[in-house]
Amino acid sequence: MEREQQPGRRALLGAAALGAGAVALSGAGTATAAGTQPAPGAAAAAGTSGRGHELPVPTVIGHRGASGYRPEHTLGSYQLALDMGADIVEQDLVPTKDGHLVCRHENDITATTDVSAHPEFADRKTTKTVDGTKLTGWFTEDFTLAELKTLRAKERIPGNRQRNTLYDGRWEVPTFEEVLQWAEREGRRRGRRVWLYVETKHPTYFRKLGLGLEEPLAKLLRRYGRHKKDAALFLQSFEPSSIQRLRKLVGTPSVVLLSTLDSRPWDFVEANDPRTVADLVKPEGLKWIASYAQGIGPDLSVIIPRTPDGKLGTPTSVVKDAHAAGLILHPYTMRNENTFLPADFRRGTDPNAYGDAFGAFKAYFATGIDGIFSDNADTALLAAADFRK
Repeated sequence: MEREQQPGRRALLGAAALGAGAVALSGAGTATAAGTQPAPGAAAAAGTSGRGHELPVPTVIGHRGASGYRPEHTLGSYQLALDMGADIVEQDLVPTKDGHLVCRHENDITATTDVSAHPEFADRKTTKTVDGTKLTGWFTEDFTLAELKTLRAKERIPGNRQRNTLYDGRWEVPTFEEVLQWAEREGRRRGRRVWLYVETKHPTYFRKLGLGLEEPLAKLLRRYGRHKKDAALFLQSFEPSSIQRLRKLVGTPSVVLLSTLDSRPWDFVEANDPRTVADLVKPEGLKWIASYAQGIGPDLSVIIPRTPDGKLGTPTSVVKDAHAAGLILHPYTMRNENTFLPADFRRGTDPNAYGDAFGAFKAYFATGIDGIFSDNADTALLAAADFRK
């Protein structure tokens, strides 16, 4: 999604844009061979077809919308992120029992809806194991879309964001198709395309249930014209096999999400693939990712690890190595509250008060990342402006 922005450096990032082995272009017109590290804020890859679509760099991605201010994954959260000027607005997708794709961060909707207050669904509470984790609650795959639409969204972490509870019950759970329709309306109103960032959640788990995510997602992308290389949309998943499956169905740019260095993608666990994220961010692993995807979305600790006392340590070589492989980097997630910030950027003793988020943003942007996911798009945009000049 493009936004009204301050003048400054821009770089090609989307569209046919994101091919491995391309050159990096800055808004000033300079070219850097892939394999060298661009200056902070420079794109890692550019178009091979000449039909790239511009996004500002660093790109600000509204994480689950504007989830620092509204209950996540609601049309209210998406709208606020867009109104704040977020360059892209994120959706996470899970299926309903009857195969509709809805926007929730997890299929467990216990903490993000008022389902527990619906006596008619009391018998749906159950215990499941999702990607190796045992969970007790209510799950989207046990509800039809019509049933899910009787629920209302609420704040996921009220202990940290009590003010967000003001909006509990105001919005329902949106379908992805409703979000696509919203994006089309907003695009017409604003005179420019609205960019989306779409994640397949737990794809191996759902495929085993007969609720594969990739095929219905691809169908919707084709229906709304977001299936081509120049689509104003990124696909993302923590499971590389989901991105590989989607690549066979659509041409939409894609990003492999990466958790902490010692973790393994769940599809790797299922396939007895011993590789960890630490292996995937080595040059060989990045080259493998670049064979089917255009970027990576690592946990911020992969970019700058934290020291034992919780402060930021020394940046790794991942940014340089990923750029050398022709990949863009959109790490996650920056939040303003002390409890989420590195220890050296916390201020005062209240864990829910805002810390020095601008200082943390500056440290991360200085590594040369191409964008960042943030719950607070307004803060992220102000911080990014200093790196767009």
